[in-house]
Amino acid sequence: MSAGHRIYPLLAGIPVGLLLGLGLYTFGYARGASYLTDDPSSCVNCHVMREQHSSWLKSSHKNVAVCNDCHTPRGLLPKYFTKALNGFNHSLAFTSGRYPDAILITERNHRVARDACLKCHEQITSRIRSARHPKDQSTSCIACHRGVGHAD
Repeated sequence: MSAGHRIYPLLAGIPVGLLLGLGLYTFGYARGASYLTDDPSSCVNCHVMREQHSSWLKSSHKNVAVCNDCHTPRGLLPKYFTKALNGFNHSLAFTSGRYPDAILITERNHRVARDACLKCHEQITSRIRSARHPKDQSTSCIACHRGVGHAD
């Protein structure tokens, strides 16, 4: 085997090693392990979430639900997929400087939160939803209860 054949795999591994190292450094710097928990204080690692965390502390939901109860879907894989997707999108926005001053919920995340409301409050919401067409998913809890999860 020539020297060139032995060096090529080593050179090919350098970019992989650099990306892995950069990813691990970023994960540590951003306190990534905290996002694997259900601890609401991890949400304030990012300064733009302080207002939402503070308002949750004043809300009626503080005693019965943490951030993940309302903002991630049920089930281990859907929960961590959503956390990873949102984490990637947040990291990209902050790294590129393209994030709004006011936090805006995406349509996907709005559906996740709405489904959590409907699940936890099923006894109440089933009667409201039965008055509508069964396929109608337009029930928006925050249309009337905007400040419940996060007190204004």
